[in-house]
Amino acid sequence: MLTGRATDYAALHARVRVLYGALLTPQEQARLCEAADLPALLVMLKETAYGPYLNSLDEKDAQPRRILSLIKKRIADTYLVLIHSAPASARPLLTQVFRHFELDNLKAVLRGIAAGSGWEDIRGILFPLGPLTVIPAEEMVAAGTIEAALARMPHTPYSASSARALKRYSEEQSLFPMEVALDLDYWRALWIDLHRLADRDRSEALRILGRWLDLNNLMWAMRYRIYHHLSEEEIINYTLPFGYRTRDDDIRAIAAGADIARIVERLYPGDNQVEALLQEPERGLPKLELQLQRLLRAHLTAAFTGYPFHIGLPLAVVLLLEMELQDLNVLVEAKASGVKTEDFIPYLLLKANSGKLPAA
Repeated sequence: MLTGRATDYAALHARVRVLYGALLTPQEQARLCEAADLPALLVMLKETAYGPYLNSLDEKDAQPRRILSLIKKRIADTYLVLIHSAPASARPLLTQVFRHFELDNLKAVLRGIAAGSGWEDIRGILFPLGPLTVIPAEEMVAAGTIEAALARMPHTPYSASSARALKRYSEEQSLFPMEVALDLDYWRALWIDLHRLADRDRSEALRILGRWLDLNNLMWAMRYRIYHHLSEEEIINYTLPFGYRTRDDDIRAIAAGADIARIVERLYPGDNQVEALLQEPERGLPKLELQLQRLLRAHLTAAFTGYPFHIGLPLAVVLLLEMELQDLNVLVEAKASGVKTEDFIPYLLLKANSGKLPAA
C-alpha cells in the first residue's frame, strides 16, 4: 500500500513511466536518420508516439515548419498533463520550467515587431503553449511598436524586467539587453521555486535543473566572451551568480579572460576534448555545447534508477523530450534540404549515453 510521498506521486509517476517508455529508441532514431527524404521521415514518425499528432498531415502539407509545430504540440500537452498530475507543491516549479517556451515566444514576438513582420509570419514560429500562456501575442504584434506591445501585457512574469530594459531599448534600438534581462529573471524565478520545495524534492530538482542551469549559464559566459567580445563587467552582469556545480567564481574567471578549457575540464571531467575544441573557439564552441548536452542527457537518463517518487523524474522526462525535439528539428530540416546523413549526424544528440559522467 502506498503511503506519504509515494501516494502524492503515484499518478504522476505512472504517467512519467509511460512517457519515458515512449521516447524514441536508438533503433527508431537510426531508422529516422536513414529516411530517404522528408515524406519518408514523416511516414516513420507517424509510427512513433508522435503519430497521433501527425496522422492527419498530408504529404502535400508536410512542410518542415508544420511538422515541427505538431511535434511541439505533443511536448506542450505532455507538460500540461504532468503539471495537472503533480502534487500541489511541485506545480509552480513544473509550470516555471514550461514557461521557458513562453519566454522564447515573447522574444520571437518582440523581434518580429522590431523587424516589421506580420502576425502570420510570427505565428508560424511560436511554440503552441495552449491555455497556460499569459502573452497576448497577436495583440502585441497588432500594437506595432515595442513600447505599445509591452503595454499590452501588464502584470505578467515578464513585465518588470521588460519595463526596466525599455529605456535602454529606446536609446539603442537593440533588443539584446531586454532579452538578457528577461532570461535572467526567468532563471532567478526558477531558482526561487526550486528552493521552495521540501527536502527530497528540492535535492532531486537541484540535481536535474541545477545542471541544466549550469550548462546555460556557462554557454552564455563563453558566447559573450568569444562571439560578442563583451567586457568583463558586461559578462558578469549578463550571467547568473549561482548554480549547481558552476560557481560565480567560474563565471567571473571566464569574464576576466581565464583559460576557458581549464574551467570546463574541471566542471566536466572526462575525455571531452575541450582543449582541442577550443583551439578554434568560434568553430569549436557549438561542438563543445553538444558534448555538454550529451553529458546532461546521460544524467537525465540516470535519474530513472533508484527511488522514483519525487519531482526529479518528471523534470528529467520533459527535458529528455525537449532534447528529442532538438534532434527532430535537425532531422526534419536536413531531410527537407537533402543534406547527406554523414553531414547532419554530428549535430545530433544520438550518442547521449556515451562519455564519462561528472561527479554528482
